[in-house]
Amino acid sequence: MTDTELERRVREFFDKHPRESFKSRQVGHRLHVRGEKDFQLLRDALHALVEKRVLAYARRDGYHRQTPSRGLTGVISVGKRGTASVTMSDDTLGVVQIASKYLGTALNGDTVEVALFAFPKKKKSASGQQEGEIVRIVERAHKEFVGNLEQSRSFFFVVCDNATMPRDIYVARESLNGAQPGDKVVVSLDEWKSDLQNPEGRILEVLGRTGNARIEVDAVIKAHRLPLHFPRDVEDAARAIPNEIPETLLRGRLDLRKEICFTIDPEDAKDFDDAISLQEVDAETFRLGVHIADVSAYVREGSAIDKEARRRGTSVYLVNQVVPMLPEKLSNNLCSLMPKTDRLAFSCIMDVTAKGVVKDYRIVHTIIRSKRRFTYEEVETILDGKPGDHADILHRIWAIASVLRRARTAKGSIDFNSPEAKFRFDASGLPEEIIVKRQLKSHQLVEECMLLANQTVAKHIGKRKEKQSLHPFVYRIHADPNREKLEELAVFAHNFGHTLNVSASVTSKALQKLLRDVENTPEQNVITEVALRSMAKAVYSTDNIGHFGLAFDYYTHFTSPIRRYPDLIVHRLLDEYEHGMPLPRVKFMIDELPQICISASERERVAMEAERESIKVMQAEYMKRHLGDEFDGIISGVTSFGLFIEINDLLVQGMLHVRALGDDYYMHDEKHYSLVGQRSGRIFRLGDPIRVRLARVNPERREIDFEYAESALRPKEKKKRR
Repeated sequence: MTDTELERRVREFFDKHPRESFKSRQVGHRLHVRGEKDFQLLRDALHALVEKRVLAYARRDGYHRQTPSRGLTGVISVGKRGTASVTMSDDTLGVVQIASKYLGTALNGDTVEVALFAFPKKKKSASGQQEGEIVRIVERAHKEFVGNLEQSRSFFFVVCDNATMPRDIYVARESLNGAQPGDKVVVSLDEWKSDLQNPEGRILEVLGRTGNARIEVDAVIKAHRLPLHFPRDVEDAARAIPNEIPETLLRGRLDLRKEICFTIDPEDAKDFDDAISLQEVDAETFRLGVHIADVSAYVREGSAIDKEARRRGTSVYLVNQVVPMLPEKLSNNLCSLMPKTDRLAFSCIMDVTAKGVVKDYRIVHTIIRSKRRFTYEEVETILDGKPGDHADILHRIWAIASVLRRARTAKGSIDFNSPEAKFRFDASGLPEEIIVKRQLKSHQLVEECMLLANQTVAKHIGKRKEKQSLHPFVYRIHADPNREKLEELAVFAHNFGHTLNVSASVTSKALQKLLRDVENTPEQNVITEVALRSMAKAVYSTDNIGHFGLAFDYYTHFTSPIRRYPDLIVHRLLDEYEHGMPLPRVKFMIDELPQICISASERERVAMEAERESIKVMQAEYMKRHLGDEFDGIISGVTSFGLFIEINDLLVQGMLHVRALGDDYYMHDEKHYSLVGQRSGRIFRLGDPIRVRLARVNPERREIDFEYAESALRPKEKKKRR
């Protein structure tokens, strides 16, 4: 019997059973295959038919006929612990859960084909959702990865930085491309047929030596596929833009060049996309102007610059560099509201009462001339009472901002006030100091002005839409938090002695109270971080469901078109609605805007991940110089394998492993978030202050390990029970 004859028999068998699945032994029994030699030929025939896509194979169910009804596809999302779900292309199927043992070779973001499991008679999966198995990779999301090249005897492999790439990639000696063990490299994923084997690839690029901080930041850029350079046609288009404002762009604009307006930005800012102004209307009313760089005047829809901006979605602010959304000529020059320079703006001018109510407003194209470029620190000194430029205007704006902030807080708006880690670098570009940046009054002043403008613009369109329905728009929305996560937050906060009431539906006011209670406590950073993780992520959407965190019914992003693509879209929509949008154009926007929102939200998520990773790189580099030093910290997490420690005043987190806790055996008390020494009775509890010594730093993994300094340890202790 030849292989082709056996394949034909197998085909005929599955044609008779098109809706059933069989293991290879079952097929052999049905076809009366005897002996291991013939059974091996049967297995070869089955494998050949899978490759020809006549059959499909699922580990749990076996082989089945490949039919259109079986070809269910979707995009897979894989978590760091191997848990996965597939968002199916067929909306009626929703999300399919995939256990780690049924992932095959699927990676995060891949388009995959799924075989659905039958539901048990009594219930679905533990999650209550449909389960399935990956049977084929339709398309890889990514074929390049960043990692460390290592060698083991005669073979080479790359350990990938990305935790969602669970396997090392093997590299043949002839595919090293000049790389040496210990290099940080970019590697291709060329072949990976079975999860029983490791993937194979080639070295595409050598970034430098592993562990070098600058190289590690470059690796973050590569790993998140951030584009460092603009395509040639984009650069050419930017160069072709005149340096002077063309007369055609001045027509019809409100001329505010004589009005006093100014920018307030970080000391190291290079692009200034918002300016503010204030005029007194009467004893009870002030005219607050929020003037935003008019990027839409220079970046036309469908142009090369616009397409690239849409692809990037946002500027990415890494720890030591910026990956901009727009070419430098626009972001740092023509669209930047530089002092004493004529610039085009899109202004939201609001008449605000002393009680913070917007009586009237105009949203209009303008030309402005900023009178001063302030830093936050300069404004702070003026608000503290020192003399300075435009001090009277700044104090009046601060008074209005304070009223707006109080009104916002009364409605339940949440201020997380998360401190940020900033770095002071030495001449070689390495961190010599970590500075914790906390929110100043000057930050709050600018924030309230921007929030009011964003809210006013969203209402301007949103209320029109309620009346006429055909006003598609880009909103910034924030869904209500998941109750289960909030219950976990309540338990977490309780361990620090704080309360979050989750007996009824949790309001933003309840979360607001918790965050107010933890202000200026050692556990503030930890609880704020956990609270943030318990919340839904704010995203862009055409469906306005409001903003839970801000307690706003209407909200959008209007104030940063230099660095956020949705803001640019909002500017264009405002202009089009002002002049009347034809019905075909409205229908086009109804189809187009949801895709823009999805893409912009995804690019924002990537940017945030890259920014966090770059901070971790520099934190590890800074800590490398302090091996053996002691630090005061707080226990921010408790696991069976050790304690997570956050160092006070550095925002650096590391691990204190159980094995480094001394000569004792520790039990993990999950209920009370603690480790308990069986011999000593010593308790390490979540939220306890602790003094640790820096033991090890692994810059490549961004891992920091501590050991405890016994002489200064301050955990709670108890007598050992007998």
